[in-house]
Amino acid sequence: MPVIEISDLSDPRLVDYAHLTDVALKKARGTEHGLYIAESALVLERALRAGHRPRSVLTLGNTAPEAGALVGEDVPVFVGPGALLAELTGYVLHRGVIASMHRPELPDPESLLAGARRIVILENVSDPTNVGAIFRSAGAIGADAILVTPRCSDPFYRRAIRVSMGTVLQVPWTRVGDWPSTRALLTRHGFHLAALALTTDAVSLRDFPGHEHERLALLLGAEGEGLTPDALAASDTVVQIPMKHGIDSLNVAAASAVAMWAFSG
Repeated sequence: MPVIEISDLSDPRLVDYAHLTDVALKKARGTEHGLYIAESALVLERALRAGHRPRSVLTLGNTAPEAGALVGEDVPVFVGPGALLAELTGYVLHRGVIASMHRPELPDPESLLAGARRIVILENVSDPTNVGAIFRSAGAIGADAILVTPRCSDPFYRRAIRVSMGTVLQVPWTRVGDWPSTRALLTRHGFHLAALALTTDAVSLRDFPGHEHERLALLLGAEGEGLTPDALAASDTVVQIPMKHGIDSLNVAAASAVAMWAFSG
């Protein structure tokens, strides 16, 4: 399909980019599971490598050939000047390329955990920036999968994907239900659940023998609120990172990187 020069912002083929929220994209008509936005050629390439299908691509003039080469001839590539594209989307395309991607069907938790040794569970982490940063650490340090609870921010939100540098599209993840069913899932697959929290009975990360557990799940909670009582009750061990200078905790994304590195051995 040839590159399409944008001349009319009301073109219905551009609706995916027209100031739509993440929630609206998730509920997009004519799709099976909704859409998400991939920003930059790097993220688009990672999405394609993960098997995700593009619906269209929006580019600045000088990036159209690269985008077209990535998606092939069957995907429309729209091109226009920066000011016009900013008017359409509501933000400046600093990286020159954004793509409307079909959301894939989320995997079944049972199949996701079948071959996993180290996983991360996010309970109610509502900030997509933190979600993206945690995924980036998981991809770099080596978590096999991530489980997110119903109230956790969607990893396919634009900001989460951007902050993660596309690793949201590489690290396998899915949603889980309530704690009784999630605890049963972890038990069936032989996972020891280590919760990162500030409690009186917490074990120092330095003293926790993570290497002794063949299968280990790291549980992280929301900024401020922390983990819920149900999450703590479902955990096998509560772990905390030792601190200095009167500081009690790190940002959840930073804490996740420290703990994942400690558990990676």
